[in-house]
Amino acid sequence: MLFTKAIAFAASLAAFAAARHNRKVCSVPAIGGGEDDGPAINAAFERCSRRSRIVLDKYYVVDTLLLTKDLDDVEIELSGTVQYTPDIAKWSPQSLYLVYQNATTFWFLSGNNIHLYGGGTLDGNGQVWWDTFNNTHNAGTAGGSSTTFARPIPLTVGNATNVVVENIRQIGSPFWNNFVYQSTNVTYKGISIRSQSYSSSPTANSDGWDIYRSSHVTIRDSVVINDDDCVSFKPNSTNIVVANMWCNGSHGISVGSLGQYAGETDVVANVSVTNVTMLNAQNGARIKVFGGNPDPDSTVGGGTGFVKNITFKDFHVENVDHPILIDQCYSTPAETCAQYPSNLSISDVHYINVTGTSSGREGAVVVDLECSDTCEDITARGTRLASPGGAASFVCKNIASTAQLDFNCTAPAS
Repeated sequence: MLFTKAIAFAASLAAFAAARHNRKVCSVPAIGGGEDDGPAINAAFERCSRRSRIVLDKYYVVDTLLLTKDLDDVEIELSGTVQYTPDIAKWSPQSLYLVYQNATTFWFLSGNNIHLYGGGTLDGNGQVWWDTFNNTHNAGTAGGSSTTFARPIPLTVGNATNVVVENIRQIGSPFWNNFVYQSTNVTYKGISIRSQSYSSSPTANSDGWDIYRSSHVTIRDSVVINDDDCVSFKPNSTNIVVANMWCNGSHGISVGSLGQYAGETDVVANVSVTNVTMLNAQNGARIKVFGGNPDPDSTVGGGTGFVKNITFKDFHVENVDHPILIDQCYSTPAETCAQYPSNLSISDVHYINVTGTSSGREGAVVVDLECSDTCEDITARGTRLASPGGAASFVCKNIASTAQLDFNCTAPAS
């Protein structure tokens, strides 16, 4: 039996090797001297768009939008470095506009059965964007970009199915590092992200991942050093798995923000977050939803929808301001939210084995569950959180039932 299995395994390996050997290969040379390698990269993707392998094993300077669409069964071996030029004046109109929160991208990767791997680097050259943003503060609502100062995303997987991105390093993104846009069956693993400024200007909106209008997305076995969400589930993210993550300096693993646009329906459902270490962060396990708004054209709240079936499990925090947070008045003035509670419901949210210490920045508060409308079926077990600010306290507002919480709730301070 073992011998038969060994033969079958060897045969499958041989078949795999033969399949790879039979692929058309496009290796992209680098021009050098600071010249733009973008056109050569785009041309390689056009030549090798079907059952092919594209090799990016050099140092590439990219000053042209990488628009790689309609791919089918393509391997991308990135063992070199793709560095985008820090030309704000050029990239603002040139980067691809993706509408949601005015996001734009340097590279739009689209198609079916795509595998990006190889140990190489995507370098967003973000310092010039961070320095400029620190001086102008030219941003959109809720951490979005603006239409006059684009901050492109280094890699967007968009309108794609069956994509694997693994063993890639990302540094210096001007904005979010990864955007999963209107895609299905996308997996990231073994990704290393570092967004750190080397001047007095902080990085800005350096999310590790943002997922939008996408389903069956997995992010695992990765390290993120940044100053915004480690992973963010934007509108209409469903069937998501996040596992085995190490996040430092972030704004947490965040559901949202949601409900920003009046007239829009936002859904985040069926999300599993497990085995996370969150260090030196603003938030740990977070849900952020805009309050209501009477303006039918509002872009600062008033949207509808729901958050449902969300689990945070085996989630460890150290020096985190808000280890567990539900904010249903996100970026909404308190008086507006009191008069117009959120139109987006939150239910079926479960915290299992959330442990560690807060930073003490919120005093002794380690859990803050504040809903502007009633939140249903919120549970917690195995909670072991401490604060350097004194005996841990747990704040709850508009929670339908606290019977399945393993801590005693107190009302928020007025």
